[in-house]
Amino acid sequence: MNISIVTVGKLKEKYLKQGIEEYVKRMSAYAKLEIIEVPDEKAPEELSQVEMEQVKQKEGERILAKINPDAHVIALAIQGKMQSSEGLADNLDKLATYGKSKVAFIIGGSLGLSDEVMKRANDTLSFSKMTFPHQLMRLILVEQIYRAFRINRGEPYHK
Repeated sequence: MNISIVTVGKLKEKYLKQGIEEYVKRMSAYAKLEIIEVPDEKAPEELSQVEMEQVKQKEGERILAKINPDAHVIALAIQGKMQSSEGLADNLDKLATYGKSKVAFIIGGSLGLSDEVMKRANDTLSFSKMTFPHQLMRLILVEQIYRAFRINRGEPYHK
C-alpha cells in the first residue's frame, strides 16, 4: 500500500519532526508512507470571510495538485467521521482488499480545507471535536496509521 499525507505548511518543531520520522521509519515494514508538504498561503491575522475562502482556495489548489488521480482520499476535518483505532485499521484493510493501494490523507492549514478538497475526498476523518495544530495532527495521524497496520497484522503494540 502507498500512503501519502498531503499537508499544508512546513514542519518547524524539532520534537514533532523526530516523532514523525520514527513512525515513518517503523511504517516502512508495512507500507510506503510519504509526507507531501504544500506551502501555506500567507495571510494577515484578521481576515474577512471572503479572504478566508481565498486562502483556503489557494491552499486547496496546491493540495489537489499533489493527489494521485487513483488515490482514495481521506480528508481530516473536525466535522468528519470519528473512528476508533480498530475502525481505521478495518477501513485501511478493506481498501487494500478492494484494490485501493493508494490512499491519501489530507491535513489542511489553520483555516481548514477548501470545498473543492472536501468534494474530492472519498471519506472524512475526525480525531476529536477539539481543534489541534495541524503540525501536531501529522504526528497523531502517522502514529494511528502505524497502529492500524499493527492491529491488522495482529502484532503487539495496540493496547
